[in-house]
Amino acid sequence: MAEIPPGMPAPDEPRLEPRGGALVAGKILVVDDQKNMRATTAIVLRQGGHTVEEAEDGAAAVQRIQQETFDVVLTDLRMPSVDGMEVLRAAQRLAPETQVIVMTAYGTIESAVDAIRQGAYDFLAKPFKEDELLLRVSKALEKRRLLGEVSLLAGEFRKRYGLEHIVGRSSAMRDVLDRVVRIAPTDATVLVSGESGTGKELVARAIHVASRRGDKPFVPVNCAAITETLLESELFGHAKGAFTGAVRARRGMFEEANGGTLFIDEIGETAPGFQAKLLRALQEGEIRRVGESTPVQVDVRVIAATNQDLRRAIAERRFREDLYYRLAVVPVRIPPLRERREDVPLLAAHFLQRYNRRTAEGKTLAPEALARLVEHDWPGNVRELENAIEQAAALSPGREIREGDVQLEHARGLPAAPAEEARTLAEAVEEAERCAIEAALARCEGDLGRVARELGVSATTLWRKMKRLAIEARGAPTQP
Repeated sequence: MAEIPPGMPAPDEPRLEPRGGALVAGKILVVDDQKNMRATTAIVLRQGGHTVEEAEDGAAAVQRIQQETFDVVLTDLRMPSVDGMEVLRAAQRLAPETQVIVMTAYGTIESAVDAIRQGAYDFLAKPFKEDELLLRVSKALEKRRLLGEVSLLAGEFRKRYGLEHIVGRSSAMRDVLDRVVRIAPTDATVLVSGESGTGKELVARAIHVASRRGDKPFVPVNCAAITETLLESELFGHAKGAFTGAVRARRGMFEEANGGTLFIDEIGETAPGFQAKLLRALQEGEIRRVGESTPVQVDVRVIAATNQDLRRAIAERRFREDLYYRLAVVPVRIPPLRERREDVPLLAAHFLQRYNRRTAEGKTLAPEALARLVEHDWPGNVRELENAIEQAAALSPGREIREGDVQLEHARGLPAAPAEEARTLAEAVEEAERCAIEAALARCEGDLGRVARELGVSATTLWRKMKRLAIEARGAPTQP
């Protein structure tokens, strides 16, 4: 098999005979500032059955990647202005599933290892054989296909169970998600409890989406936002003339949710009279509109939520015990963010990634800023963290969000620790870095290139931090 040496004059493409096509055909971008080498490589790939486009330098390649989707990018490493490593980083940022193969006539083991550690799929040293080129590209395409399938299946699973907006890998959140998946297929009433901002409505929606009622209405009502006099009318409806201003008959939310799910938020804010009527509706499966005596049958699953201690409310005679047990057939407690600090780096990355998708600014989070987020008490929970990330990203002058850019309105901090447990800033930063790296390793299944990319650091920096923090990555290559 012929080699493709650097600087070789390109043969005329019509003189090449097709070899029967690739096992897996893909769309390839070939990037090389040497015209003859680029053209020859492109011809061999087209002969192998692939669709090939060419870029004469790194800047042109980045522009093409911004405009089109490629399965594989085959780029020279050493080019003027924008080199192959910058092309690699652009592909990782703009199209994470695209596989990048780096080629160079000046290849060394060190540059090969560095490129692969920073996320390149493979490395080709010029001159390389045509068979070698086609084999490497074929394997890269297979990985690209598998990544696409895994991403699709993971997305479908999370969408199927309504979990795509619930972020967390702590044991506490895994328990919540496991319970959601197990109780969703049933029709049991659910009581979701948790502090304000923990995501109670997200959990309720996830239960609804994963249930047999998922294609029917999900109707939320916030009891704290409606006056006591109007709440009964809002939920049960009213007849024409039932009260001043009732100029026409109106269906309530129970009827609007018929066949689906009624989410009653802040149930602890309701008055005893309303609680009695709600209990009767749950027991009998029917409601009566205000001003009417004829019952209306409803088929509704009820999910209630509260940020109060309802058992204490029962003891204080502010909440009916019989209604509590009717609602809490399956209780789900969402832990506050201060009880699952290991989720803070993951949540922060999620919110920052969403911000970057919306603005294309490519913001990153400095370790000191992340340490401050991990240390914060988060009285406003996930909602407060989301607001803090949005604000810091919008106001930070550079691409990196630094500690001073993070403004926390409720900066109460943690309760004072005993002297022997007190930590220095360096120790806090180490803990934040450890949480962030371990979460990224789990998320990326040990792929150090992806981990470095997600954390916004070089592979070398990642290796040093892992060594210093005694973090092991199963299946990762050994640092040379």
